[in-house]
Amino acid sequence: MAGLLTSLRSQPPSSAASQQSFTAKLILLLTLLLISLALFAFFLQWRGGEVVDPISRWSPDESRKFPGMDSSPLSTVEHDSSRSSDCSTLFGQSSGATFPYLRDSKFNFDADLKPKICITTSTSAGLDQILPWMFYHKVIGVSKFFLFVEGKAASPSVSKVLQSIPGVKVIFRTKELEQRQANSRIWNETWLSIFFYKPCNYELFVKQSLNMEMAIVMAREAGMEWILHLDTDELIHPAGAREYSLRRLLLDVPRNVDIVIFPNYESSVERDDIKDPFMEVSMFKKNFDHLPKDTYFGLYKESTRSNPNYFLTYGNGKAAARIQDHLRPNGAHRWHNYMKTPNEIKFDEAAVLHFTYAKFSDLTSRRDRCGCKPTKEDVKRCFMLDFDRAAFIIASTATEEEMLNWYREHVVWTDQTLNLKLLRKGILTRIYAPMTIIQELRASGIFASIIASAEGLSESKDKSLASTNISNSSLADVQSRKMGRDFSEAKARKVLEATHTFQEFAVPPLSPPAMDDEL
Repeated sequence: MAGLLTSLRSQPPSSAASQQSFTAKLILLLTLLLISLALFAFFLQWRGGEVVDPISRWSPDESRKFPGMDSSPLSTVEHDSSRSSDCSTLFGQSSGATFPYLRDSKFNFDADLKPKICITTSTSAGLDQILPWMFYHKVIGVSKFFLFVEGKAASPSVSKVLQSIPGVKVIFRTKELEQRQANSRIWNETWLSIFFYKPCNYELFVKQSLNMEMAIVMAREAGMEWILHLDTDELIHPAGAREYSLRRLLLDVPRNVDIVIFPNYESSVERDDIKDPFMEVSMFKKNFDHLPKDTYFGLYKESTRSNPNYFLTYGNGKAAARIQDHLRPNGAHRWHNYMKTPNEIKFDEAAVLHFTYAKFSDLTSRRDRCGCKPTKEDVKRCFMLDFDRAAFIIASTATEEEMLNWYREHVVWTDQTLNLKLLRKGILTRIYAPMTIIQELRASGIFASIIASAEGLSESKDKSLASTNISNSSLADVQSRKMGRDFSEAKARKVLEATHTFQEFAVPPLSPPAMDDEL
């Protein structure tokens, strides 16, 4: 009995020791598990070492390069402070990592990319607007630009920068150019004649059409396959393609299609102090063609906000044409063909983003370009659209404070409740891709690099001759190309007379459907 009692007394210390041993083993097991996990993670990282990170593989110096600059003299430009200028300060540059998509896109201007796309424009804008516009479109696949310049865009400080960019042809509006265009084919035809000899917007519309006619010749000589006419306040938004690429979008167009139409979306600014619309505007009003009919007309009054129309300016979009025989412009918004009715399609998702009246200063800049009287009758001579007429009268007669109040009431979207409602209904939409691309272009330093490079070029070069680079044969071909080489002038006139009844007038900027149209 005494032995049993002794055994029972010694049991608790043994149990405690056993519990301590179990705890130690558990801690050891957890420690080994953590070490194993760490070794496994290290092994995975080591095995993945052959995968090159798209950001880390670029040095700070390389981050300033833009795709395609490897084969360009721009890649050797030194960015020292002694060569900076007022122009270059418009565009900041960063040595930090930038958008990988831009780096991985090898922008070789001579590469055999299909299809080859060009844009023609008539502009008087400055570098702060033209460079972001141009390089955004380079990123999404545009190869060539034909810039018909006047005003600020034709100034030496701006034009020499534009001329230094690969794939860009600058054409100045000289008396020689005007004389040649006065003898061009479309000047002597009826479909554009109703716009002749009128000021302001009508005059611009005719200039654009004449420039488009000449651009077709240059595009064919350059081996282009598609041509677009865009203003420098418009960006193509290639939604619906398998990648964010205009090249991919047009590559998927059936071969029997001659013309594709991009419905336009209109910028809807939310502040009255916008300075850089491409970087600050993300809200757009969608086109009638991209909305259900019931939604469009059901919310028409709320969407117009007492303005004359659903859009402030035009609503009939812009078009791209497949370059082929007999192609001609049909006004700034469309293309046509002398020998057939073109086969057109309209994109269901892709659009052209129109940044119209996005800055308060746009009110006065439009006023300063036009010498019409600010009366309801006279503005009809000068402007095609109702809102442009109203804006011109306000800018010509009101004080600065009155103009700002009018701008806030008619242009700026300050009612957040209404904005949210129209966003939910699909009338308004947010689009960030262009803003992101342009932001990364700016961060890459490409704009400052181009300006610095252009300033370093020799002033002794005759760039005016190099920029136009229009051969006598191509200029003469403006009048004859659409009828083909085998047609004599007499035969061409007969064909024109025979097909005259099928020719429509040029398509002007048109407002979207109104409530009256529905009724």
